[in-house]
Amino acid sequence: MRRPFIAGNWKMNLDRAAVVELAKALAEKAASFADVEIAVFPPSVYIDAVREAAAGTPLGYGAQNFYHEANGAFTGEISAAMLLDLGCDYVILGHSERRHILGETDADVNKKVHAALAAGLVPIVCVGELLSEREAGQTNEVIRAQFDGSLAGLSAEQMTGVVIAYEPVWAIGTGRVATPEQAEEVHRELRKLLTDRYNGHVAESVRIQYGGSVKASNAAELLAKENVDGALVGGASLKADEFLGIVAAAHR
Repeated sequence: MRRPFIAGNWKMNLDRAAVVELAKALAEKAASFADVEIAVFPPSVYIDAVREAAAGTPLGYGAQNFYHEANGAFTGEISAAMLLDLGCDYVILGHSERRHILGETDADVNKKVHAALAAGLVPIVCVGELLSEREAGQTNEVIRAQFDGSLAGLSAEQMTGVVIAYEPVWAIGTGRVATPEQAEEVHRELRKLLTDRYNGHVAESVRIQYGGSVKASNAAELLAKENVDGALVGGASLKADEFLGIVAAAHR
């Protein structure tokens, strides 16, 4: 059985004091949900603060992005080695905001995926369609193209170290949420893509999170679906009680 994975993407929010307060509140409760993998993704300047707050607890943490090169003249960028030096286990790659606001391509994401795996980081690779693409009936086509491009060149063994997050762009930060049936349909398609490219074992091993206006009030219904293995949570992860309510929904 795939272990549920609930991740909180704090995006460009909070100050240091708020980060410490939130991380401590989550760290104190993390051990109560031993069957759920829990991680948070603060702004990079506060990763060290989260490390201190989470020390000695099951609360994991990671980065919202990094650069694929090991080092060099890349002003403003952060390397995998730097993240490891801060104790990170995870990194989010290809989030829709980086794709659609900051112009990242599937090829960019793919370089980062390979670099993350080589460094020993677990990449959470995001895929998802725009509202116009869903309305045009292109959801599966878009998902397939992002899957093929962002995850190109991975061996079966490497693929089992990846987490996929399905994020319908039209549901991120909008208050709109895919129905459990819509989420399950895309997650099932992703599972089929894994089977077709690799095999049934890989398809059954890879966890697929749902992201897009997930809240404590709708998490249980989403997480009850067979192919929904967790959630990548945005705004709701900024409030300890709300985020822990989502974690509780994943608790078996």
